[in-house]
Amino acid sequence: MSDYNYDIMGVNNTSPKPQKPKKKVQIVFNSPVVLSFSGLCLLSLFLGWFTHGVTNNLIFSVYRSSLLSPLTYVRFFGHVLGHANFEHFIGNITLILVIGPMLEEKYGSKRLLQVVAITAFITGLCNFVFFPHVQLLGASGVVFAFILLASFTSFKQGQIPMTFILVAVVYLGQQVYQGIFVNDNVANLTHIIGGLIGAYIGYTLNKKSSSSYDI
Repeated sequence: MSDYNYDIMGVNNTSPKPQKPKKKVQIVFNSPVVLSFSGLCLLSLFLGWFTHGVTNNLIFSVYRSSLLSPLTYVRFFGHVLGHANFEHFIGNITLILVIGPMLEEKYGSKRLLQVVAITAFITGLCNFVFFPHVQLLGASGVVFAFILLASFTSFKQGQIPMTFILVAVVYLGQQVYQGIFVNDNVANLTHIIGGLIGAYIGYTLNKKSSSSYDI
């Protein structure tokens, strides 16, 4: 007689079932612009420490200087990368890392980079023209642009999101109040300009997006 074992369904196969390969956990570079911007801000902070503020004066801040100097035009953009200290850096970068990836996923890396560049240039130019004796640095203008831009994510044609109204009142209203009544050395005008840029770009982009789906 054969030595085969049988169960109710047929041959009793006692061999182990093949295991499904486990998925490896990977760290994903999910937001190139946001992560690169944050990394450059951190690098500029370290450089500022090592050079005792020399790099901030040369590149990572904006102030009235000669238009014949090439560094003047570099500072129009580079000032958003500079920060006065670690607390200043953490306050801005935390919000950028929270809000930025959502915006980069919705609008794309190229568009978000344009938002950063436009905000940097306009805020830098305004400080250069209207505040010749003020040295401006920090990503707070970009932060406010991101906040107002994010409030337009649910925009539909002919409708103004309540989130936008609340954000505008809370954030921009606070900056107007502090700019008038509080002397805290914070560049309130930069915050307001950044917010207005984010609001305008958010309205423009989402208006085009919603109208493209109209029949």
